[in-house]
Amino acid sequence: MLTVIGAGLPRTGTSSMKAALERLGFGPCHHMFTIFADPALVDRWLPLATGEPVDWEHVFEGFRSAQDWPASFFWREQAEAYPEAKVILTVRDPRAWYVSMQALLANGPGQDLPEDMPEAAAAVFQSMMRLGPVLDRISSSFFGRSMREGLPDEESAVAAFERHVATVKQSLPPERLLVFDVREGWEPLCRFLGVDVPAGEPFPHLNDAKAMRQTIDTLVKEGRLASPFNAS
Repeated sequence: MLTVIGAGLPRTGTSSMKAALERLGFGPCHHMFTIFADPALVDRWLPLATGEPVDWEHVFEGFRSAQDWPASFFWREQAEAYPEAKVILTVRDPRAWYVSMQALLANGPGQDLPEDMPEAAAAVFQSMMRLGPVLDRISSSFFGRSMREGLPDEESAVAAFERHVATVKQSLPPERLLVFDVREGWEPLCRFLGVDVPAGEPFPHLNDAKAMRQTIDTLVKEGRLASPFNAS
């Protein structure tokens, strides 16, 4: 059962948040990287491509928290399904976020894949392609265009980012929502979740783009998966 719901957009420190939540005992945390590691999870999300009813208990079976798309796009539905769960909205400078999102689309799965890709890696990418309709629905709703068409212009994307932040803030009571920049570190996060700050441990600051690239490179070169958090 989810106890922490992520409402932040991709590229707002979601991989750092995954690591932090798992360190604090709120794991496993569902993230796009989780689907990389276990492509069978794609099937749980497919009904959302066509707007069919979703059993959130099934989608998040085995997880205590969630971050990143596709999960965070459906924060409102999860907040309703799990009324006791707390919600964390990760934020960053929206213009820096736009640049990072451009890098995501330029370096994400499906880019420059060799024809002789190992069978195990090819199977993972095929599974990720099956998630495409879900991501297209998310992107079309959020940006007004599919992922395959790329991002809109910067002003339009930044406006969408700011609308999202405003909507989340207006939709949830303050005691249930933490608006969080990962640069703030452990203190506000631990205070919100009611847990102790890890003594002597720096807050994890992981580079999403680097983690994704390393994961993909491992898949392509070795035909196996490695956690993106093993190298940073």
